Amino acid sequence: MNWDQVQGNWKQLKGKARETWGDLTDDEVDKAAGNREQLEGVIQAKYGKTKEEAKKEVDSWINSL
Repeated sequence: MNWDQVQGNWKQLKGKARETWGDLTDDEVDKAAGNREQLEGVIQAKYGKTKEEAKKEVDSWINSL
């Protein structure tokens, strides 16, 4: 799956994002609204990850879909 597909299906996929990053709130996932940079930023802030770590996690998540 690529990011365009993720954006197009965000309403369905945000539940899967919450499963992967369980500490994220509904508001934080909604804030990302299918925007990859926003999602990475929320993951960085919530989990104390570097930008590169967050990017790798999002890449892994996309590949697992």
